[in-house]
Amino acid sequence: MAPSAIPVDSVAATHLPVDIKTNGKITKASSVQLHDPETAGRVLRTFRCLIADLCEQFKGGHPGSAMGMAAIGVALWKYVMRYSPSNPNFFARDRFVLSNGHTCLWQYTFMHLIGYKNMTMDQLKSYHSDRTDSICPGHPEIEHEGIEVTTGPLGQGIANAVGLAMATKNLGATYNKPGFPLVDNKTFCMIGDACLQEGVGLEAISLAGHWKLNNLIVIYDNNQVTCDGSADLANTEDVNAKMRACGWKVLEVADGNYDIEVIVATLVEARASTDKPVFINIKTVIGIGSKVAGDAKAHGAAFGAEDVANIKKSSGMNPEEFFTVSDEVYNFFAEVRDRGREYEKEWSGLVEAYGKEYPDLANEFACRVRGEMPADWTKIIPKKEDLPTAPTASRKSAGIVCNPLAAALGNFMVGTADLSPSVNMIWKGKVDFQHPDTRPTCGITGDYSGRYIHWGIREFAMAAISNGLAAFNKGTILPVTSSFFMFYLYAAPGIRMGALQSLQAIHIATHDSIGTGEDGPTHQPIELAALYRAMPNLLYIRPCDSEEVAGAFTAALSAKNTPSVLSLSRQNLPQYPQWSSREGVVRGAYVFVEEEEADVTLIGVGAEMTFAVQTREVLAQKHGIKARIVSFPSQRLFEAQSRAYRLETLKTRENIPRVVIEAYAVNGWERYADAGYSMSSFGHSLPGAAAYKYFGFDGEVIAGKVKGFVEEWRAKGAEEVRGEFWDLNETRVH
Repeated sequence: MAPSAIPVDSVAATHLPVDIKTNGKITKASSVQLHDPETAGRVLRTFRCLIADLCEQFKGGHPGSAMGMAAIGVALWKYVMRYSPSNPNFFARDRFVLSNGHTCLWQYTFMHLIGYKNMTMDQLKSYHSDRTDSICPGHPEIEHEGIEVTTGPLGQGIANAVGLAMATKNLGATYNKPGFPLVDNKTFCMIGDACLQEGVGLEAISLAGHWKLNNLIVIYDNNQVTCDGSADLANTEDVNAKMRACGWKVLEVADGNYDIEVIVATLVEARASTDKPVFINIKTVIGIGSKVAGDAKAHGAAFGAEDVANIKKSSGMNPEEFFTVSDEVYNFFAEVRDRGREYEKEWSGLVEAYGKEYPDLANEFACRVRGEMPADWTKIIPKKEDLPTAPTASRKSAGIVCNPLAAALGNFMVGTADLSPSVNMIWKGKVDFQHPDTRPTCGITGDYSGRYIHWGIREFAMAAISNGLAAFNKGTILPVTSSFFMFYLYAAPGIRMGALQSLQAIHIATHDSIGTGEDGPTHQPIELAALYRAMPNLLYIRPCDSEEVAGAFTAALSAKNTPSVLSLSRQNLPQYPQWSSREGVVRGAYVFVEEEEADVTLIGVGAEMTFAVQTREVLAQKHGIKARIVSFPSQRLFEAQSRAYRLETLKTRENIPRVVIEAYAVNGWERYADAGYSMSSFGHSLPGAAAYKYFGFDGEVIAGKVKGFVEEWRAKGAEEVRGEFWDLNETRVH
């Protein structure tokens, strides 16, 4: 987890020859004192030569922006951010996100200089090596101390930063009291040109401006270079005007290469913003000091031995010495560690005094800091006997289960991508997350203590910002997002990054089948489940009724290091209280209906369980074929069970065929079934029931196909038939 910052009036060293303008008022420059320019210059030159050496040793990496951003790094880590290198997880720290994650060597090197104990010089030298114990991967990774979030796919880092800033606002509004600012940290985010071009970046920027997140400071490394060439090759917009239009305060620094004093002054002004997030446009030169300075060639390749030697010569350093950092440079950052320990001490005293004044709130806050649930959630999920027995859409079932959880558990932050009437996630008494002064014309208001989030039509940002909420402090906030399943294709890159980082979140994906109906094939997911079933460290769960929905939430809430996607129907589904089991869902698959001496196992999934039940009845009544049913809501949960359980559930040793029935692409079911009644085309614009009929999802039709397969199995034998997966639904082939 990453750094935290420094009160403006306690920064160290000698002098700052400029006044600082904050909210229209001039504060004396003496409130921010800097080391002399000569020392700072030597620090910058040492840093840049070290970057060049680190990239050159393995002939790779991204040296250009790391060198160009050196002065920004000095301003941040030495003077402006509040953090404690000896305790990277200090709760009250400022958060830092490197959205342009390819410049990770810049962050790693400053972490080394300020004294993160794990970031040794030996570790720095492992950058781009084949060492499996390296903590200097090619992009920042959350597992390593000092790193708040994993970044890499450009634009997602700034979205994460918005989530981190939201978390501060929500926790502060919930727990802060006059004289007790328990949670008031800032979030700093470094970006490059690319983060401003990715759509998710702009989605997040728009939301941050709308919410007036004045605790968010974005620093733009404006070197006007991308991989292909100069940024104006594809982008000539007025970035400052765009940011102002999105509700941000814009500050500029003309010389980001050397002018540490002005960068610090600008960051100090940004910290003092009272009503807007702040965008600082800092002009730098990529690869400064190299022969390819200012050129795209400086972006992602080592400079070569000759150029590195020349960089050192021009910096007054010995070209025959490598990875050189003087005691003067280390001493330049030494005071940061003492200052960090002082921050910890001050905050601990604040928390102790708060506990005496507000003991109940203090206990709850301590629970949140530890990442524990505020209450026993297992007692909040409705019992089986309290669930509907009449046909019910599983999206409605999700509301029945989730809403009491959200009402009772203050760590839930629930939101939707503009689909509140459809996703059933609003609970009685909910308060919206909004700036207190926001007055939408629809009349829905809120404040920062609110836990219901209107994301607008921004599915990607919804997922990526939620990762920031979850990453603020493990377990302190549990984000719950919601939208139509098809639109989780837009959100998929964010969900993937959450899975990669082991961040717990619950994604409520409704309208998950061709039963969605008249909105047509654009809204009818066919292939999407295969993506989420394949995605590592993600629970994709498709429940068939309300009891299974309860099981899906049980599994999702138990998965502390895993995001979950709950796949839910728009249409009403039959309820199966005599068969369905929440405990079975937690095991991924279970025997739904047993049948002695069965001829076939039908695998029923989610909204299509109704067709498995119909098919079983038709097979028995018309064809004399005995079928058992296995409900299979989650492949990943099933794989976590013992081999004995898996073999017994699927009756693998009994040598009877298994047929999966699901109106999705069949990919992945070959592992569990011998045949499938599935989809091989996109959907069609028809009412839900008619769409199912159109694609052959009908108990009579399916039973006929299963009968033929069983007869083939009997005639040829399992050895001949098994191994070649049979697609039984040829009704509509795209």
